[in-house]
Amino acid sequence: MDSNLHSPERRLIELRMEHADLDALIDGAAIQQPVDELMIRRLKKRRLALRDQIARLELVLDPKEPA
Repeated sequence: MDSNLHSPERRLIELRMEHADLDALIDGAAIQQPVDELMIRRLKKRRLALRDQIARLELVLDPKEPA
């Protein structure tokens, strides 16, 4: 059971959830007046880093080429 909590599949789900949360935060921040450009840039940078982590983890879990 404990190994399931730290599995790569679980981590991938958590990263995707965090990415979706950041999408919602960015959308909400973009419609607020006044727009906090610095905060939006920081959120987008974090979202991009998460996307990179997700892509790397997906390659580990499902390699395109046979080993």
